[in-house]
This record gives sequence, structure tokens and C-alpha cells, in this order.
Amino acid sequence: MRIGELAGLVGVSTRTVRHYHHLGLLPEPERLANGYREYRLRDAVVLARVRRLAELGLALDEIRDVLADERGRDLREVMAELDADLARQQEAIGARRARLAALLADGELGADSVVSPELADILRALPRGSRFADADRGMLALVETAAETAAPAGTARPAEPRFATMLRPLTEPGAAARVERICSRLDEIAGATTDDPRIPGIADEIVALLPDALAALMVAEGMGGEWLDEMPAAQGEVFRLVLKTLRDRTC
Repeated sequence: MRIGELAGLVGVSTRTVRHYHHLGLLPEPERLANGYREYRLRDAVVLARVRRLAELGLALDEIRDVLADERGRDLREVMAELDADLARQQEAIGARRARLAALLADGELGADSVVSPELADILRALPRGSRFADADRGMLALVETAAETAAPAGTARPAEPRFATMLRPLTEPGAAARVERICSRLDEIAGATTDDPRIPGIADEIVALLPDALAALMVAEGMGGEWLDEMPAAQGEVFRLVLKTLRDRTC
């Protein structure tokens, strides 16, 4: 087949094929007497493999290493692995479409709609109307998104995402009331300075309420940075003190 036929079969441009030749990802076939390249089935399989690996998030140098490991393998084996890549992608697309269908069926799309159904359930059980709580909801959604992005490609999705599982204890009746009280107290110090005498007490309440798994995540990930810097000064100081207490407790 010619380069245009190869590109059309795999769903890329002829420019992409030439670029992959230049990078050494796709070997150039010998030219016929008329000067045209003649591509074969194996070339199509390799090109499709490169495309799928790129779609799975691998960098081109990583793809080169993968392909080097596959050289000399039976064509049927390589095609079977390509089929497995496609199946994983199809599963991921199916999950996204199911989530989109659920969103479209929802009468009222809101901020909680952009998170997983499991986290949405948890957010609905947490307090609303507090300035701090509303900002925190956005942060929780961001953390969940980052956790999903960091998961290895092809990893099986658990019945409930790990981050949602960590937060679930906060929705229990007694805990939910304590969360609401803490959010109200954080609202109260929004305009205070970092030496406000209420800060240590609020920090102690948060430490006492945090589920162990969530506390461990905060220590492991080093919660802070820009998130704390963008908070009102006293609120940021509360969470700096929370993190310090958690770190001291694990030493």
C-alpha cells in the first residue's frame, strides 16, 4: 500500500507518518523502482501501535523503547496486544459516555456534576452556604481529578474511588455537623491575621475530625503550597498548623 493508504487506514496524516519515520518510530520501507514506498501489514500494525500508545499518554521516546522491546515478536502477538490497547480505550470511552449520560439526565447541572458520582454523593452531604465550604468543594474536585490522572493506564477502576472512600466518614451524621461548625468558624476568621487566638482551636478541631487515611494523604502529598497561599491569611495559618500537627504525630 502507498503512504496515503497507510495513513488513511490507521487514521493519521501522511505528515505524521513521515514524522515517525524521521524519529525512527516507524522504519522506512524500501522504495520500488518507480520511487514509491511500499508499505505492508506489519507497517500498519506498528503505526497503529504508535498511535494508540501516544493516545494512552506515552511520550514518543517512551514509545520508541516499547517498540524496541517488541521487535522480533510474532505479528499475531503484537496485534493481540494492540487489540488489548483498543479494548482498554473502548472501556474508558464507555465509562465517560455513561457519566455524560448521567449528567445529561440530571435536571440541575451544578458544580458537583463535574466530579465522580461517588464524590458528588459525598459533596451533597457536606455543608453548603459557607464561603470556605464552597471553595473547598472546588479543591476536593481538583484533588480527585489529579488522583485519577495519576492512576496508571489500564488500572481497573475500584467500586468507589480511593479519594471518595477517604472522605466518606465525614458524611456520617455526627461528623457532618462538626464539618459544618468548622466551616463556620473558618468563615469567621476570613479577615483575621495569622496571630488570631482562634486559630489553634480550629486547627485542633480539624485534626480530631480528619479520617486517618485522609490525614495520611495530606502528610504524604505535603498539602500546602499555592492553595494555602491563596487562602485568607488566618485560614491558611490554620491549615499550616494542621499539617504541622499531623507531621509531628507521625514522627
